[in-house]
Amino acid sequence: MPQHAPNTRVCRDCDGFATAAITTGTRHTDGTRATLRVPCPTCKGTGHTAPAGVVRAGR
Repeated sequence: MPQHAPNTRVCRDCDGFATAAITTGTRHTDGTRATLRVPCPTCKGTGHTAPAGVVRAGR
């Protein structure tokens, strides 16, 4: 019998990749690159969106 995965809503702006690592161009003393972690502004770094009924629209 086939098992179905739960149907989760993936953020349409980041496609589920909620955080991006951006290099600053500098290096730490051990040689690794200094990076900034930037979350998706739409889903706030969760990777998922709220169902349409939960989102408040209007005033």
